[in-house]
Amino acid sequence: MTQIIDGKIVAANLKEEIKQKTEVLFKTKGIKPGLALLLVGDDPASKVYVASKDKACAALGFNSIIMRLPDTASEAECLKIINDWNNDSNVHGILIQLPLPKQIDEQKIIKAISPSKDVDGFHPESVGRLVIGLPCFLPCTPHGIIELIKRYNIETKGKHVVVVGRSNIVGKPISNLMYQKQPYANAIVTICHTGAPDIFKFTREADILIVAVGVPELIKAEHVKDGVVVFDVGINRVADPNSPKGSRLCGDVDYASVLPKASAITPVPGGVGPMTIAMLMYNTYLSASGETQY
Repeated sequence: MTQIIDGKIVAANLKEEIKQKTEVLFKTKGIKPGLALLLVGDDPASKVYVASKDKACAALGFNSIIMRLPDTASEAECLKIINDWNNDSNVHGILIQLPLPKQIDEQKIIKAISPSKDVDGFHPESVGRLVIGLPCFLPCTPHGIIELIKRYNIETKGKHVVVVGRSNIVGKPISNLMYQKQPYANAIVTICHTGAPDIFKFTREADILIVAVGVPELIKAEHVKDGVVVFDVGINRVADPNSPKGSRLCGDVDYASVLPKASAITPVPGGVGPMTIAMLMYNTYLSASGETQY
């Protein structure tokens, strides 16, 4: 019987653990984790994401600061805010909600964040430390996948992990994490992308398949082998005349067809997605407590 990897339950359990640790941290050291978020512009999805992160902070006993700027804001304004947060001892994590308006250099903004407060794990120093195995803040979505692997006790040593997608946010970091000589990793890793003449040649060989390409239901039953473990990172809205809203959410994997062949699989929604904010909170707690050293 296929095991459903429930990210909602794992994220809820993790948040409760973080909440308890936060209470102890405040009682013993008088420290309350602080997360600062910068939102530039009025992108509806970005506003929802920032609101959900603010809500998570409140639920866990964190301080949160939200700075909202119009989409006409300058790069200099953003850099000034980041510099102030870098030098504020009450701010332990800094998050820039992406995308940014075209007049602002995204990489310049990311590089301005102190690596010791880079709880998104996007700073070049954080990326370099991840690759060579030094302590750092891991990018939240890949970190969430590792946490699901850990909590569901999925064997990874020597397994063939196939990653579909090579983004800086998911594909590249999860590939780097999975081949490292660590528990819940130590795998043989293949990265697939649009350069492959036949992506499905590789997906059929996967013991563990991680898909993050943003193509609705790309992976179907005939593209995987029996017993595969599937982590579907995609979240897409597609038309559905049978839905009251006229649309539905789906992943990059055709869940209904792949489910009978998989030994374990994440649903969409409710799989990898809920883990992202949970790991952001975890990274912020680590920064406040000093458990991740630079």
